[in-house]
Amino acid sequence: MNPSIRGKLERLADRFADITALLAEPEVQGNQNQYRDLSREYAQLEPVVQCYQQYLTLEQSTTAAEALLADPELADLARDELAEAERQRELLEPELKRLLLPPDPNDQRNIFLEVRAGTGGAEAALFAADLARMYLRFAEQQGWRHELMSASDGELGGYKEIVLRISGQAVYSQLKFEAGTHRVQRVPETEAQGRVHTSACTVAILPEVEAVEEIPIAASDLRVDTYRASGAGGQHINKTDSAVRLTHLPTGVVVECQDERSQHKNRARAMSLLQARLLAAAQSAQAAEQSQSRRLQVGSGDRSERIRTYNFPQNRLTDHRINLTLYKLDEIMLGHLLQVIEPLRQEDQADQLTALMSAESY
Repeated sequence: MNPSIRGKLERLADRFADITALLAEPEVQGNQNQYRDLSREYAQLEPVVQCYQQYLTLEQSTTAAEALLADPELADLARDELAEAERQRELLEPELKRLLLPPDPNDQRNIFLEVRAGTGGAEAALFAADLARMYLRFAEQQGWRHELMSASDGELGGYKEIVLRISGQAVYSQLKFEAGTHRVQRVPETEAQGRVHTSACTVAILPEVEAVEEIPIAASDLRVDTYRASGAGGQHINKTDSAVRLTHLPTGVVVECQDERSQHKNRARAMSLLQARLLAAAQSAQAAEQSQSRRLQVGSGDRSERIRTYNFPQNRLTDHRINLTLYKLDEIMLGHLLQVIEPLRQEDQADQLTALMSAESY
């Protein structure tokens, strides 16, 4: 094991022991804020320390087995034990490295997923609908819930823009690398000569903001418009001005929600989306200033960079960030996205680990 990694693990183990002792003290138990903060840190450190303790136990087993190799009667047994201990250590080491990586504070959050048609006109709008269906199918497979925030229909079908709220376990951690420009190559239904056209859509993944992190919005900075929601929903939805559009005057950011029948609920949902967009813009500006945007999270800043190509004639999907090519586009469009998501997450973890080891070496 790399000495810098071992040193970090030793420090975390010491900190874990300190926290364990602190949590048992009456003074700490009587201080709700301190107890809560320490409990949260305890929960974060526990899997790392447990894994490290298993690793140390295996090291001890290895040392003991090596000592027995000199005994002819026990040598065969010692070799078997040594091989098994080495095998388990090889499995634990990458897991330890993964656990050392700092967690993304947004990983457990719900998201707002926005898909917008880009270049390609009507075909781009149709592809936007295909992408939205792909994400909804994936969400259903994960047991997540989804809500339609707003949608703007394309002239020949599909969507010029669609905004969804997806909630469940660790939604952002699974979908955060979907942000960016998605390019499609296929023969449009309106193409009489069978030529392949290229179109594009942009996808934005915005973590839902918690109340404590809300960006303050003055009432004077907000314009609120109500209107009648369009689309399906029965007589009620067509008779009341239940849909809400919010305009943040200083930035020009506009959000709307028309899914709920209650104007009050639609306004609350729209405010949540507005907060998420403003926070994302602030974080993106900060990341640009500090030049710390990670390579795989293209959509968090400049969305003009193409991240993925969907080639329907070849049944091929290519993710250009990690040079991943799969000839399973039909499966992926049905929502089987894990085969794309997992390599992206692994590559991101490898990038973070490289950065961690470089920092520790100084």
